[in-house]
Amino acid sequence: MARILSAANLRCIISDSTVMAIDSEILAPEFLEISSEQRLNIILALNAEKSNLSNMARRLDATAAEVHRNFSRLQKAGFVRKDSDGNYELTLYGKIICTQIPTFSFMIKNKKYFESHDFMDIPTKYIQRIGALANSKMITGYVKVMEEWENIYKNSKEYIYNILIEIPYNESLLKILESKLENKTRISSIFSEDVIVSKERRDLLSRFNFSKFVKSGTLERKMMKNVKIAMVLNENEAGLSFPTNEGEPDMSKMLCGSDKSFHEWCFDFFNESWKSATAFQESKIT
Repeated sequence: MARILSAANLRCIISDSTVMAIDSEILAPEFLEISSEQRLNIILALNAEKSNLSNMARRLDATAAEVHRNFSRLQKAGFVRKDSDGNYELTLYGKIICTQIPTFSFMIKNKKYFESHDFMDIPTKYIQRIGALANSKMITGYVKVMEEWENIYKNSKEYIYNILIEIPYNESLLKILESKLENKTRISSIFSEDVIVSKERRDLLSRFNFSKFVKSGTLERKMMKNVKIAMVLNENEAGLSFPTNEGEPDMSKMLCGSDKSFHEWCFDFFNESWKSATAFQESKIT
């Protein structure tokens, strides 16, 4: 899509079907107001609780004069207000701005990673919620990723959800899955139609009788075309891997964690993917 690069009027995609005109002349001064480290810290502190001038100065290890100057600037810009008791608090505008900070935090923390990785065709509504991933941690190295994958399996009690771009199962993982299924842990997996299973793994899978769990409904399987994101989650933890810029799956790095917002993002993404996935066909797995 062509970009409109006039000085004051840019266009920004805000959903899969909506493009919004952005007035940079209005936006730029607002970014300037929170470009100060101290003003940003004031906003973040007030997002947790209201504060008077002296308490904020102590909290930030700053002089009352400089904190007062920044309070006044933020008040004039509409981010904060002063109540009848002399305490400063965020306005609704300030609170909404605070909800966007995790997005910047996540992208800044993982800037290097996203130089070589991409969201690809993830629905825009999930990109808009990408700040929910801010409290995840990055695991690097295929072996460590698989160890974390195994831990998520081990720690599950209610369910295991997978989006699989390859079949990562070794004997240890399959034994864990078999044990979980025996104990009525529900397992739902979405397989890429492009997934390749080596002869060694086919032979390994044949030693386990998973068909009885499919018949009982404890084990559910579906398929999707062009799966690029790998995901695993149980009721408390999740792991997520994005593809490279070339669209290739990358299981050598994984974001993981038990943060509620991170887990909710993965849970919602999996469930939406599950609804659009098609019936599992063994013949499509090569």
